[in-house]
Amino acid sequence: MVQPGGTIGILGGGQLGRMLAMAAAQLGYSCHIYSPDRESVAAETSANFTCAPWTDNAALTNFAAACDVVTYEFENVPVDPLSAIEPSLAPHPRALETAQDRLKEKRFVEGLGGMPAAYAAIDTQPELIAVVDRMGAPGILKTRRDGYDGKGQWRIRTARDAEAIRLPQAPTIYEGFVEFAAEFSVILVRGRDGEVRFWDSAENVHEGGILASSTLPASETISAMLSEARELAAKVANALGYVGVLTLEFFATHEGPVFNEMAPRVHNSGHWTIEGAATSQFENHIRAICGLPLGDTATIAAEIAMTNIIGEDADTAHEVLSGNGTHLHLYGKRHAREGRKMGHITRIAQG
Repeated sequence: MVQPGGTIGILGGGQLGRMLAMAAAQLGYSCHIYSPDRESVAAETSANFTCAPWTDNAALTNFAAACDVVTYEFENVPVDPLSAIEPSLAPHPRALETAQDRLKEKRFVEGLGGMPAAYAAIDTQPELIAVVDRMGAPGILKTRRDGYDGKGQWRIRTARDAEAIRLPQAPTIYEGFVEFAAEFSVILVRGRDGEVRFWDSAENVHEGGILASSTLPASETISAMLSEARELAAKVANALGYVGVLTLEFFATHEGPVFNEMAPRVHNSGHWTIEGAATSQFENHIRAICGLPLGDTATIAAEIAMTNIIGEDADTAHEVLSGNGTHLHLYGKRHAREGRKMGHITRIAQG
């Protein structure tokens, strides 16, 4: 167990690291941020900041030596350099390795009994044309690695799109279109002793590949699928020997929950837990990696709506504070641009 006054290392300098550091401070811990980017909103909340490349083994080793435990807020941290600090890491980097490759991720989940959308690995233009001819369109072509919030994705509407698209210089995967009634997330926390707890699942709406909102309670369609989706999420966590908060995203379909992707970290669709749950995803992640007892994940409001603040909408965000039950979180980012998450708003209604 990490004792009060200990230091938690966080790989990544974004808003998730910022909120993790704030939760850690409430539990008596200090945080040390490691990020290649000099501008870090997470570092603004921490006394210690190492700005160095992911490949700087000396900097990474010194960073880990100064921490009691190290976690990550960003799933695109390169895995290979982490081998030098693996004993300090929670979750284990095998979770990163699995989630960073969409093909590996889908095969892993299939092996545990999950049902992803129809997919095929693509390396060449002729392969893409043949797969679209076999699987049909519409569908989405994605890079197998990297890419998030709609980046590294191309919608294939017709076979002609498959012929015209210029493939990136990286392995890709084609995913068939899924007809779904709703989207939802299963967010869990797993402790070092193997205990697993779930938060209620929010109903998610995406716009342009970016999460726009998460609302609770979710629809009856989603509620009917939660048992099966949670069972799969627990299998994933146990198979990975996971410690911390883990998120799986699903489509609710007439065939049941269709797995979309996993995020081995705290998640945007769980931001509502800061005000809307007995223990937030951020606090429970800190509790888990430090070996503390997990907190209650019960929802403590009748209705909850979390909305992301994107781009220049942050300039007028303070106007929402006039509403009762409204909570504003701005991440301290200095440059608003199209598609950039600048903060979020959570609205709480009691029954």
